[in-house]
Amino acid sequence: MSSATRPIRRLRWWIGGMLFASTVINYIDRQTLSALAPYLKEDYHWSNADYAKIVIAFRIAYAIGQTLLGRWLDRVGTRAGLSHTVLCYSLVSIATTVVALFSSLTAVFVGFLVFRFLLGLAEAPNWPGATKAVAEWFPKKERAWAVALFDSGSSIGAAIAPAMIVGIYLALGRQWWPAFIVTGSLGFLWLFFWRRLYHPPESHPRISAEEKNLIRADRAESSRGVASDDAPRPTWGELLRLPQTWGILIGRACTDPVWFFIADWFMIFLVQEKNFDPKNTLVAIWIPFIAADLGNFAGGGWSSWLIGRGWSVESARKIVVIFGALGMAMLIPAIYATNLFAIAGYFALATFCYACFCTMVLVLPSDLFKSNAVATVSGMSGTAAGIVTIGATYLIGDVTTRHGFAPVLVAGSIIPLVGGVLVLWLIRNPRTAAERNFPPPANPVS
Repeated sequence: MSSATRPIRRLRWWIGGMLFASTVINYIDRQTLSALAPYLKEDYHWSNADYAKIVIAFRIAYAIGQTLLGRWLDRVGTRAGLSHTVLCYSLVSIATTVVALFSSLTAVFVGFLVFRFLLGLAEAPNWPGATKAVAEWFPKKERAWAVALFDSGSSIGAAIAPAMIVGIYLALGRQWWPAFIVTGSLGFLWLFFWRRLYHPPESHPRISAEEKNLIRADRAESSRGVASDDAPRPTWGELLRLPQTWGILIGRACTDPVWFFIADWFMIFLVQEKNFDPKNTLVAIWIPFIAADLGNFAGGGWSSWLIGRGWSVESARKIVVIFGALGMAMLIPAIYATNLFAIAGYFALATFCYACFCTMVLVLPSDLFKSNAVATVSGMSGTAAGIVTIGATYLIGDVTTRHGFAPVLVAGSIIPLVGGVLVLWLIRNPRTAAERNFPPPANPVS
């Protein structure tokens, strides 16, 4: 067999690595604005409320796009869907540089609003697409690990972005626009490898017979007595009548806003609330994001280990949710801390626990639904999280201007506890005829 067609050993994990890389690039692109926010606020005289409006523009598009484009991704497939996604958000990031040509402060503000909206729309399919790829390529006992791998890219990207972007900004004479060109260009390199590597397992030219049989066996076991992936895709209305759908939606809606608060506002919190110089924060600002990365693998690994020890999928997922919801309360001590590393440490404990919780919520669509609905449900959960995040971002801008960050940190500690309780209640064994008969779960949690 020629080297061009020789099977790639453990091909599914190479694909998982590509999903991780796309998420890293996605977050570096996304974090370019927040890393530069203290400088842009000074240069363009933005208040916290002004900055919040720009962030909200991204969130609105991201919320809309998660549901609409998640559905689109289930139709066009993972390979084409993620290819178009990365191409579009890379181009939008680079195109943001035209705002530097505007002379009016109002035009600059509107320009950032427009381009952040477009970036949010372009980035929206990344998580639904990655979740769909995991459902296609990984058996159920490995899915939490696979989700942890790709989702950890968000924390790695968020950790890399501040030093990388601020370094570019300072090295090039305090000019912000080159950073958008550099970060936007990374996606083109990823596309080259993705187009060569990714195909569905049924038709991949370099999958081994052993790996293909592993995937087929898991699908056969999971699909006993249920409809095939070739069955018509369930409608949004049919999905919304199921409690497990609402469990996934609420789980993300109660946790993602906390993560986005940290990703978008942590630098500003350190500078405005704690009076640190932006340059001096770079030594510690990466700590919460690395902790989130560790949390992804801890949550995914713990869940997979429990399943391997004979726990049901439902119980293994839920125990991690409980741990994550409780641990996010560690944001509260950060209100009183004054040492940079202590503050970063408290945030790190919270992001570690958030990542454990979030990994479970991200893997649940692949546990509970057939492949032809996974991206749709994942997108719907992203929209729910986006809607709540939009409201939260607006309130953060207003509340922090009037009262500082303490109320926000308290709310970010309590709301995930509520979400955790609701996930435990809604993700359950079927209790009605409708739940038992439609839609058939890909991996029953009972």
